[in-house]
Amino acid sequence: MHKLSSKIVEFIQEHHVLVLATVNEINESASCSLFYTFDEDEISFVFASDEKTEHMQNISKNRKVSVSIHFETKEVGTIRGLQVKAEVTEGNKEDKQSYLKAFPYARVMPSLHVWSMRVDSLKYTDNRLGFGKKETWERVSV
Repeated sequence: MHKLSSKIVEFIQEHHVLVLATVNEINESASCSLFYTFDEDEISFVFASDEKTEHMQNISKNRKVSVSIHFETKEVGTIRGLQVKAEVTEGNKEDKQSYLKAFPYARVMPSLHVWSMRVDSLKYTDNRLGFGKKETWERVSV
């Protein structure tokens, strides 16, 4: 698997909130904002969420999701953002440790459930490098 460029990793690490979009079994969409950590080696996002939420109910039926992270600005020349296609699975012990290190107040959540979002593909836009300048990445299966 090839690595992400340092520009993309730096952008991801500058932020801590993503927007997650899901679809239910009758194609109704739902979105939400979530805190995240990023596992650079696995190229996956880690987040916490209750299984009873609408987005997690949707994910229980369709694990394929879309994600966006963006730099909020009105200046066209400084627009930066990431669009991601991913698949959600249950997080492991290391994911939980990573999440709690970044967001220690989550320890008080009665039943902290951590999830891993494995990136399948992404598109990074950075207008600072030129209008509409994009970089893409896809997971390559071996």
